[in-house]
Amino acid sequence: MDESGLKQFIRYISLSILGMIGISCYILADTFFISRALGPSGIAALNLSISVYSVIHGLGLMLAIGGASKYSILKSKKEDEEADKVFTICFKSSFIIGMIFAIIGFFFSRPLGCLLGANHETLGMTESYLKTILFFAVFFLLNNIMISFVRNDNNPKLSMIAMLTGSLSNILLDYIFMFPLKMGMFGAAFATCLAPVISLGVLSIHFIRKNNGFHYIRYIFQISCLIDISALGLSAFINEISSAVVLIIFNLVILNLEGNIGLASYGIVANIALVGLAIFTGLAQGIQPIISQAYGLNDKVLLKKILKYAIVTAIVLAVLVYLGVFYNSKNIIHLFNNEQNPQISQIAKRGLNIYFMGFFFAGINICMAMYLTATEQARNAFIISILRGCLIIVPMVLLLSSWWKMTGVWLSFVFTEFFVTIVVSFIWLLKSDLAIKLQFENSR
Repeated sequence: MDESGLKQFIRYISLSILGMIGISCYILADTFFISRALGPSGIAALNLSISVYSVIHGLGLMLAIGGASKYSILKSKKEDEEADKVFTICFKSSFIIGMIFAIIGFFFSRPLGCLLGANHETLGMTESYLKTILFFAVFFLLNNIMISFVRNDNNPKLSMIAMLTGSLSNILLDYIFMFPLKMGMFGAAFATCLAPVISLGVLSIHFIRKNNGFHYIRYIFQISCLIDISALGLSAFINEISSAVVLIIFNLVILNLEGNIGLASYGIVANIALVGLAIFTGLAQGIQPIISQAYGLNDKVLLKKILKYAIVTAIVLAVLVYLGVFYNSKNIIHLFNNEQNPQISQIAKRGLNIYFMGFFFAGINICMAMYLTATEQARNAFIISILRGCLIIVPMVLLLSSWWKMTGVWLSFVFTEFFVTIVVSFIWLLKSDLAIKLQFENSR
């Protein structure tokens, strides 16, 4: 990779990682303020609600990553009108899906809360959070789409600023709504929902300054085009939807093992893990525009170099994340354990030390799934995502928790990511071996 290529890599991933850390602070800020205002029951209710947020976020990422990848490939081939069609489809789809979520939130929040495992202590707060999040779903979807398209339109800095502005406003509004105004769980949810609205306001600068290379055009909605976009972004959706499914199963398993105390402990670990995952997702989303463009230009040398840089960066980040959590676990738990419950401290500390070992493998898996998505290898990206998302981790947590209780719950994530890395290596070696054979046969 030449110097300008290296600078481009560093620029995109640094801005993307910063922005994703900002987005992850949506839920992290909620966890902190809810723990202070509502205690363990509040954290438990939030933890039950996060799965629905994951579904909304997953659909947004599916349209955003799939659409933006397709957009970059078409742009590099100078097919501008087709690129605009892709953006238009994504934009229209977000409105349709958002309206469906709003209807569900208005009429079915309470039964949905019961289905997710809420009991008499947590049902009221869970219902309040779910109703608010679902009502604002369209803004979460649109925000994901606009962030990805603006980033792929050679403006990663504005995407990062939008994400950070949304996150910081969420933290500020969380405090105002939950403490001076005493709005409880609704206040936490409302603050989170206003964040993407503010982020979209920042992203509008891209259009006001007329820097946009993509446009909304009059175009008849075509299901075939939406399927095409969704296929490319399917791995991103699977990651998020699987996270929701896994979160529900983890909640039920932990509720059976340790009750609400265990659920509150897992809430701390899961929400800190969101920041860790955001770092690696930011790395993956940062390399996507460069990879899609290189793929569209058929620049195989650049593709290999970008992937090499991404894998090395993922390993370095995993080391830094793990050391940061390992040496600061007591302080991290103290922030969210408002009542200083010794059981929560003990369970959460062991959880952080074990669970975060999985990031040594998760970073590689996330980067490889994005690489395959950005190069239109949707099937292999899907395999990686579905394996790490639910096919391995669900039976793993059920099996290991029956053997080693909470230790088994934490280890299930580590073992899953390790096994998926083996599968990733096999897919890559098989692909490389096939390429060598084809090259040999063509040279004969």
